[in-house]
Amino acid sequence: MQYAGYYWHLCVSGSVVLRPASGDVRHAADVNPDVVLADLRAVVFDVGETLVDESRAWSEQARAAGVTPFSLMAAIGSVIAQGRDHRDAWALLGIAPPDVAPDIGPGDLYPDALECLRGVRAAGLVVGVAGNQPRGAEAALRAAGVDVDFVVASATWGVAKPSLEFFRHVVTETQTDPSRVLYVGDRLDNDIRPASAAGLRTAWLRRGPWAYLQQPHTDETRPDLELGNLMQLTDVLPRST
Repeated sequence: MQYAGYYWHLCVSGSVVLRPASGDVRHAADVNPDVVLADLRAVVFDVGETLVDESRAWSEQARAAGVTPFSLMAAIGSVIAQGRDHRDAWALLGIAPPDVAPDIGPGDLYPDALECLRGVRAAGLVVGVAGNQPRGAEAALRAAGVDVDFVVASATWGVAKPSLEFFRHVVTETQTDPSRVLYVGDRLDNDIRPASAAGLRTAWLRRGPWAYLQQPHTDETRPDLELGNLMQLTDVLPRST
């Protein structure tokens, strides 16, 4: 089981995340990142597969349901590729989802997560975290070391992505204009497209199963920036003076 989970992330990382050291941040129509990020006031991050590696959580869900993590991950990949909700994976396997609440611990954060958050704050920007998460995720993220201006789970707002209302709440938390907020996420359907429609700037993080299966993006889902890892964002952020 442990090997299966490792193999999945090896596949995803090798194809999507890892880039040559000389690789640059991608951006739409070869726009200079300095222009894309000009007058930025806040950066808000998604949770799953952006800050948090969900391998352990999904492995625990699989074991609780009586299937191998590899089988569950294959089913998730299948429904994602079909444009369906990832929760349809349980029906594909012919089993009910287990009644196990996922938790988040310090070991679940991606290695670049905390360093990136510190870098964004050092740039003099408002830093937030907002994603489709259950109640309790806020406290768990804080306990894991996520030190930002705000952490909000969709369950707290009573509205989830891809609803535009979710992103209006995000903007309210930042106390600035939506055009001065950058939302960072791994999903084109849940993160990039609706955030852009709500007037926010967007950065697509190409890691995790959704990023792997949803590429390449179309003009409809074109992000302002594409990142291979979170540290590429801090590298191009304008520094506070």
